[in-house]
Amino acid sequence: YGDRKIWAAVQMRRGPNVVGAYGLLQTVADALKYVVKEVVVPAGADRPVFFLAPMLSFVLALIAWAVIPFADGWVLSDINVAILYVFAVSSLEVYGVIMGGWASNSKYPFLGSLRSAAQMISYEVSLGLIIIGIILSTGSMNFGEIVRAQDTGYGFFGWYWLPHFPMVFLFFISALAETNRPPFDLPEAESELVAGYQVEYSSTPFLLFMAGEYIAIFLMCALTTLLFFGGWLSPIPGLPDGALWMVAKMAFFFFMFAMVKAVVPRYRYDQLMRIGWKVFLPLSLAWVVVIAFLAKFEVLGAFWARYTMGG
Repeated sequence: YGDRKIWAAVQMRRGPNVVGAYGLLQTVADALKYVVKEVVVPAGADRPVFFLAPMLSFVLALIAWAVIPFADGWVLSDINVAILYVFAVSSLEVYGVIMGGWASNSKYPFLGSLRSAAQMISYEVSLGLIIIGIILSTGSMNFGEIVRAQDTGYGFFGWYWLPHFPMVFLFFISALAETNRPPFDLPEAESELVAGYQVEYSSTPFLLFMAGEYIAIFLMCALTTLLFFGGWLSPIPGLPDGALWMVAKMAFFFFMFAMVKAVVPRYRYDQLMRIGWKVFLPLSLAWVVVIAFLAKFEVLGAFWARYTMGG
């Protein structure tokens, strides 16, 4: 619903406004429409894998939320290797896409799934290196510890977006590529591959793929909020912290995801790969080296280490 409203505003349209108040039930109506439609399986498709692929994508996108805190103590599983868990689960999501493309027994889905696999693997490397920089700053892989390390008393200017400023942009752009969002939606480029790996899917399996995609987008919004923008912390010192701040920040980043789709044209596939391997990878690797140097040798009179680690 939010996606559609934002695109409509950019294009000077009204967007969903009929089903429910202000069109709020449009998404529910669309979901019900998919559920009651017939499931069409292509001739020659591998039926077990064909149905397993969307379920795998949906479940993997969902279980990653088990370690995401919305406030202090508001988390299903407060484990010390939360970042590794999220990274491992999100890395497995590419298998659902590959399985769906291969099991469809069609050229367009297969090409789309190959593109998606290459794209997700390419940008996961950059995401991982950027996250290593955050781990070096806090000495912890627990999201709660990372957020508490940003509670410096300076509010908005005490969060990690400032000392890790260049990496905020790299992380956001890599998150777009990781979730197959425009301008990096090459796996489902309508002008080239119709709908990519989703071409042969209909009804509930297609709904599961779409739901998994949006859950992964919200996960990236949550990671950006937790790692760089203080999670549930208030941006203004003195105001109470809480889950509302976390949700508001996630909503802002989702708005940014939608705006990028509305205003930025699609990249070519060779441009996408070149940016990932020749720009983002060297920059993120160099940033890890710089952070390790600053933290280890206490450059700038240990100011940087005190600022990021509270030391």
